[in-house]
Amino acid sequence: MSQRIIPLHDERSSSSELALPQEAFKASGRLSDLRHRPLHDLRISVTDRCNFRCQYCMPKEVFDNQYKYLPHADLLSFEEIARLSQLFVNHGVKKLRLTGGEPLLRKNIEVLIAQLAAIKTPNDSPLDLTLTTNGSLLKQKAQTLKDAGLQRITVSLDAMSDDVFKVMNDVDYPVADVLAGIQRAQEVGLGRDAMGHFSGLKINMVVKKGTNDQEILPMIRHFYGKGMSLRFIEFMDVGSTNGWQMKDVLPSHELMERVAKEFDVQALDSQSKGETAKRYGFKNQSGQIDPALGEIGLISSVTQAFCADCNRARLSTEGKLFLCLFASTGYDLKSLLRNHASDEDITSAIGHIWSARDDRYSETRSEVHGKPDAGQPIQVLKRVEMSYIGG
Repeated sequence: MSQRIIPLHDERSSSSELALPQEAFKASGRLSDLRHRPLHDLRISVTDRCNFRCQYCMPKEVFDNQYKYLPHADLLSFEEIARLSQLFVNHGVKKLRLTGGEPLLRKNIEVLIAQLAAIKTPNDSPLDLTLTTNGSLLKQKAQTLKDAGLQRITVSLDAMSDDVFKVMNDVDYPVADVLAGIQRAQEVGLGRDAMGHFSGLKINMVVKKGTNDQEILPMIRHFYGKGMSLRFIEFMDVGSTNGWQMKDVLPSHELMERVAKEFDVQALDSQSKGETAKRYGFKNQSGQIDPALGEIGLISSVTQAFCADCNRARLSTEGKLFLCLFASTGYDLKSLLRNHASDEDITSAIGHIWSARDDRYSETRSEVHGKPDAGQPIQVLKRVEMSYIGG
């Protein structure tokens, strides 16, 4: 079979070239990798900018006044994002999540949401369209997001204490303003299910031992009874700038030991294959799981890798396709778009990239050097930053 080479360069991190066979790789609605993992979820970073400086993502020491963000012309346009999204959906993607940076900083983001909400799957079913935000602009934008077609939303909130939260976001931003945004999202119906619960309104807390782990129970107390999902994420070794050490990780099993001392919870069945969170429901006074009370989820990406079921791809702000949050290489789809590649060629590129995927980054941390248990800083292979491809 003859070959043609389409170079897919990533100037911000190391890049790969993809050899495409002459014969097109057509979309069948189900695309699997070498480990039989389907492509189900596409996370799209719409900006590399953020108004927070969280230490685990965009520490001030790196992302300071001199940091050079991508110029606007380098970002994928809304039309380019919508076009790529449709091609991914043709391959079997059923869920689109907008991320950043902080996605609500992208001007006219509701225009993009409306374009994505109009996309249908091959069997004409609607997409699951959601967005992750730090909540700082949510109060102002909740109604327009809902009107544009956003169905669900995830808000990052790392503490209930103002003092601790300001340490985490490192820009002196108050908890009350994020809570006001969450309340406004409830008022406009973002994340409300058929039963009237807000199961599609999720709160994510990154837990860093010794910094904000004392906030776990106050967070649960605050959101208990509101029908939401509160998820605790182990502090991860993402990128190369957040100073990750194993001693800063609170393992999920230790977190659950704290929770069980105050709350009566029971493990819930997974809602779908590839789900990242181990979910727990609260029992009511009758000893029954009550969805109205909400639920908690544990994302144990350090201590319990879930590579085996990972079905997520990530599209960076400037159109690089990454196959893992811990990846160091990306594939430049923007160059195909701007060199007037046909939908068929781009569909083939996506198909060949995913079908050749064999990574299991979290399961192969043997490449991490040093003695993390002794509290020493670790040295990792150069990885793309989370602010560039979204969490």
